[in-house]
Amino acid sequence: MSARRIVVWRHGQTAFNKERRYQGHLDVDLDEVGRAQAARGATLLAGLSPSAIVCSDLLRARSTADELARLTGVAVTIDKRLREIDVGAWQGLTFDEVMAAFPDEVAQWRDGREGRRGGGESLVEVAERAVAAVRDALQILPDGETLVVATHGAAGRALVASMIGLPVALWTALGSLSNCSWSMIGEVEMGTMAGWRLLEHNAGTLPQPVVGDDR
Repeated sequence: MSARRIVVWRHGQTAFNKERRYQGHLDVDLDEVGRAQAARGATLLAGLSPSAIVCSDLLRARSTADELARLTGVAVTIDKRLREIDVGAWQGLTFDEVMAAFPDEVAQWRDGREGRRGGGESLVEVAERAVAAVRDALQILPDGETLVVATHGAAGRALVASMIGLPVALWTALGSLSNCSWSMIGEVEMGTMAGWRLLEHNAGTLPQPVVGDDR
């Protein structure tokens, strides 16, 4: 069996990222910088010759995935389960506004304790739905092929951490993804079962500031 690979690709920059605002499920498209990032990232990922692309239904992820589809000719499958974490009452607020209005929730989250941001979702819940979407996509991914998953910062980190079997208490040890950077995980034999190993993380650019819902 030839090992398969999954590339978890965060969308390009949006105006909300630039303004340091939480987006959650708000449907914000890429800005001019984000479109350039997506175009550049797509040229690099096209070199992996992906055979499948799945993406979140939110516009910023779809616009990012479309750049890769244009270069590769691979159709994009949209899956709502790959959308960003729902941050509830935090949506649309700046980081500073959230710090002022929800200090206890922010402290809980930054300490690595499981909680619902703004009354929305927990990271574990995000991971459960995102992993289910990826496992469905893997059912038809041939041996040795690459799947690209265009998603979001918090959703992408939760997905990778869960797929490689990292304990929830250690998820914060996995750094956040910058706009249009990606993680790659590869399939490995683990006894009688197949598992996944982290091959690259936050790849694709020189280190960039991380601005997004997973800050």
